[in-house]
Amino acid sequence: MILKSIAEQALHEALRTGGDFAELFCEDRRSGAMGLVDGHVENASTVRRHGAGIRVYNGLNSVYVHTNDTSLSGLLSAARKAADAVSGSAAVGDVRLVPSIPANAHPIKALTMDVAGSRKAKLLRDMDLAARAVSPEIAQVRANLIYWDSDVLIANSEGLYTGDRRVYTRVACAAVAEGGGESQSGSVGPGAMMGFELFEGRVDVVKEAEKAARQAVTMLHAEPCPAGVMPVVIDGGFGGVIFHEACGHSLEAQAVAFGNSEFAGKLGERIASPVVTAVDDGTLPGEWGSLNIDDEGTPTTRLVLIQDGVLINYMVDRLNGRRMNMAPTGSSRRQDYTFAPTSRMRNTFIAAGSDDEDEIISTCGDGLYAKSMGGGSVNPVTGEFNFAVDEGYLIKGGRIDRPVRGATLIGRGAEVLKRIDRVGSNMWMAQGMCGASSGSIPTNVGQPMIRVTEMTVGGR
Repeated sequence: MILKSIAEQALHEALRTGGDFAELFCEDRRSGAMGLVDGHVENASTVRRHGAGIRVYNGLNSVYVHTNDTSLSGLLSAARKAADAVSGSAAVGDVRLVPSIPANAHPIKALTMDVAGSRKAKLLRDMDLAARAVSPEIAQVRANLIYWDSDVLIANSEGLYTGDRRVYTRVACAAVAEGGGESQSGSVGPGAMMGFELFEGRVDVVKEAEKAARQAVTMLHAEPCPAGVMPVVIDGGFGGVIFHEACGHSLEAQAVAFGNSEFAGKLGERIASPVVTAVDDGTLPGEWGSLNIDDEGTPTTRLVLIQDGVLINYMVDRLNGRRMNMAPTGSSRRQDYTFAPTSRMRNTFIAAGSDDEDEIISTCGDGLYAKSMGGGSVNPVTGEFNFAVDEGYLIKGGRIDRPVRGATLIGRGAEVLKRIDRVGSNMWMAQGMCGASSGSIPTNVGQPMIRVTEMTVGGR
């Protein structure tokens, strides 16, 4: 997208006032979306975004300037603006870039962008029909398809000149059940770093739509959840959102470097139950949160964060790595070229354990089974959280008794980690969009079924 000679000139200009490091990030992205409501396509759009950002370091200070003009004059103008905000003493030398091509772990068979609109619309209509077939109580169905194809180029004053291609596809279905003057909803949203082949074996849209509809109908007939302190069994997949929000963000260098994390300065210490091992892995082929290289050009990694309850790693980007005197871990990410990158999660999960899922429930006594988790709020400094349970069931005498709605899980990340006493053997992941200072990015959350010996459950 940008010739090596032009990138060299822009980086040299960015260092003109004495910065000690400069970086160029260029992106060309095609994206599309199609939405269907009650069987009718309501929108279909395509968008193209193109631009670049230039970042300059002076010690621990960083300046970022972006532009949609990637001509030589446009890049030089952006570089001058970044340089003018920096006053350093580093010697300005010529920048010599060395091209490199990262290995591609995510081959694409069929770009969703290039698939005929009629095929995409049929996929959404199939979801609508499948959801409605679950029950006459399904009153509304929304289905959406989003996809994008992004080429990035990354160059820096240390000689890096590399690039990557990122292709993503995701489908979502939300079903609403109505009856007795009330309504409840259910939703799914599977996706991957894949093209339209996502729907050729990996994601069955009919089954996904049925799942959303069944959840809506089940919750329509559920009774209010009782409040109290009790054991909680949290299912796999999106159940991992609690670890992601209440613990994962606190293990990112952007929080740790400034002491804004309950886990700052605790490397080598036991912060969780011995049955807990947690991983952030950007190398998994085709996964929603995977990359070949991060947004600073560092090869992505499989990073064990917690091993048998002991904290052994943080997720580190280049700038915060300077602050912490730690090497980058391939964890630097951004929404697009308009954002400066920082440390972010990729595919973050509690690793599979050895416990049988039936035994986890049968030995629980009385408690709550959180089958499907929803959104919530977290204070990353303290780890205090409050999460909604989208689909929950009471456990009575070690048996799943009846569905309940309106449950919330309340607690503190560090405390929950230490109270996990069972970890199932089947781990799976679910997809989400994570928002933070460098924008909204695709991330996977995951875990096996886990049991927390004691949690505060909000309800009636």
